[in-house]
Amino acid sequence: MNELQELREKIEQQDYQGALLIVNELEEMSVDDKLNKIYSYVVILLVHLIKQEAEHRTTSSWNRSIYNSVKYINKTNKIRRSGGYYASNDMLQQIVDEAYEHALTEASFEAFEGKMNPGELGEKINPDRIKQDALGDFWQRNYQ
Repeated sequence: MNELQELREKIEQQDYQGALLIVNELEEMSVDDKLNKIYSYVVILLVHLIKQEAEHRTTSSWNRSIYNSVKYINKTNKIRRSGGYYASNDMLQQIVDEAYEHALTEASFEAFEGKMNPGELGEKINPDRIKQDALGDFWQRNYQ
């Protein structure tokens, strides 16, 4: 990791302003990594919620995937030291909105044995309800 070497050099040179800039860059990279992981888990969550609604059924595999996605979204989003969160509720909403089209495309390969394109699959579901389930109390309603 080149940034760590640069940080070491800045500290050794007593260039604390330069070192702080590198620390800020490392912090941003860390947050971006967390948000990318959350996005990936949200896509998986949405894929299975889409399939459940479209096919009016579920499987133990889908349920397990939903369970794991929710678990890892929450785990990844939690800041260990401060107890806060990387993504606010508004940011989570934005991630869900951005991930929806990606998830719909992925779900089209799986739902109904892959016989529908994303547009056709999208006509069978209510995107607002799926997004609400992803963000809301879906976990409590279905898995406790």
